[in-house]
Amino acid sequence: MELRTLRYFVAVAEELHFGRAALRLHMSQPPLSRAIKQLETELGATLFDRSSAGVALTAVGALLLDEARALLEQADRVRERVAVAAGAATVTVGILGGSTDPGATRLAAAYRRRHPGVEVRVRETDLTDPTCGLRARLVDVALTRGPFDETGLTVRTLRTDPVGALLRADDPLARRDRLTLADLADRHWFQFPQGTDPSWQSYWNGGSPRQGPVVRAVQECVQAVLWNGTVGMTVLGHQPPAELAVVPLVDMAPSRVVAAWNRDDPNPLIRSLVRIAATAYRD
Repeated sequence: MELRTLRYFVAVAEELHFGRAALRLHMSQPPLSRAIKQLETELGATLFDRSSAGVALTAVGALLLDEARALLEQADRVRERVAVAAGAATVTVGILGGSTDPGATRLAAAYRRRHPGVEVRVRETDLTDPTCGLRARLVDVALTRGPFDETGLTVRTLRTDPVGALLRADDPLARRDRLTLADLADRHWFQFPQGTDPSWQSYWNGGSPRQGPVVRAVQECVQAVLWNGTVGMTVLGHQPPAELAVVPLVDMAPSRVVAAWNRDDPNPLIRSLVRIAATAYRD
């Protein structure tokens, strides 16, 4: 059994859907199906029950899933130790400017414990580049928010956060318990500079074209709300200044906290960071 085939198997076993697993693995479905069939032939056992109702693990498949996860984790640890021994002991992490996510604090502590000899460099970027410099190879991994163009990248969702409208405290809408996007249709919303990822801009504009001041940083967004009554967007749970209020938006999709890295980057220290982040950002 090859490690690559085991990774294929784990993806299908966790998704219980060949199509979703193929998307996760950045491959088409037919070669994935063939690889799983070949694995079953090699093992002489059926790993999945396939029916019109979907895909389910067999008892043998459930056993292999536990073993495969353990093998893949051990293989990743070997790569990490070899990378450190070979001197590849630096990881550059990109984050969005103004981020105060406690998950990042927990991640830093956990990563130091796991890799005390690795130097982690942090590069902060403004809101015009949600990939935090990945495409320019300025960082190895980005801890950021989606959505954005994922071409050539591997993206893993760490958490989803509900969002709300950031308004002046004296705005009549600030007294509401909740809002819909329609309630804000006639307002000015902040804009990012021309050339910013369209899906990123669209999300923070509630999926519709808007008009409003151009901003690059979180503080510029806050000031646009304070000075001009612009509609700002923020995740719920962040405490705004006393002059501002956050009202939940009930019909806007949650904001995804993600880890992203270049798909062709083999650095095992990146995978280790992402695995640790999956726990740190969930706690």
